[in-house]
Amino acid sequence: MKKEIQIFFAALMFYTRIPGPRRISNSEEYLNKSVKYLPLAGWLIGGFSALVFYSCIYILPIPVSIVLSMAASILLTGAFHEDGIADVCDGFGGGYTRERKLEIMKDSRIGVFGTIGLIMVLGLKFILLNEIYVTIVPFAIIAAHSLSRFAAITIMNTLQYARKEEEKSKVISFVKKMTIPELIIAGMFGILPLALFQNYFYFLLIIPVFITRWLLGTYFKKQIGGYTGDCLGATQQLCEVVFYLSLLVLWKYI
Repeated sequence: MKKEIQIFFAALMFYTRIPGPRRISNSEEYLNKSVKYLPLAGWLIGGFSALVFYSCIYILPIPVSIVLSMAASILLTGAFHEDGIADVCDGFGGGYTRERKLEIMKDSRIGVFGTIGLIMVLGLKFILLNEIYVTIVPFAIIAAHSLSRFAAITIMNTLQYARKEEEKSKVISFVKKMTIPELIIAGMFGILPLALFQNYFYFLLIIPVFITRWLLGTYFKKQIGGYTGDCLGATQQLCEVVFYLSLLVLWKYI
């Protein structure tokens, strides 16, 4: 149990800007095992974002509260996943060969495709959250952050890592596949927040999220023969958007 707690803190320290105990190891072994706790980290990231929203709506307009809650999650993660969607848009939009796509995605600079993609994703999040009934927005934020992270990390168990030079990867911990028990743990943390809605119909949101994840996985395999850390970040962002979109549709019919 003590080791698992240390692995969880390793996940927090690697995937977010939340500080942890100094004695926590950042070894490759711990980072590999920490992947299963990424959906649980989504609880904290989404929870903090939801708390900011819930606190702000009493003194600020709803649209402003949504923007501040989105900013809170970005600050907490250091734009970790947003960087992924920008890099994927740049790489797949500007590269014509597999090698060129991977080369562009390694570039820390953001291009036109990345800028447009990032604006579209953030804009969609804002619009969709602004349309969702205000009382369920906090639940939506928490569930979206958790489920989208679970969807993203399942890609590593169905696709090969696209970069051969693993030591040069930005997200070295994603190179190895999760075991079945680790997948089950990640799945529990990813799906459980849907219970916050107190209506079993909301579990139907798993379907469009994982359809999106499957489509993205198929696309990544066709374009670059597998996935990279940026692909997982992009998957998390797009699955989060699809979650809000699907929630809006479902909410109008239940």
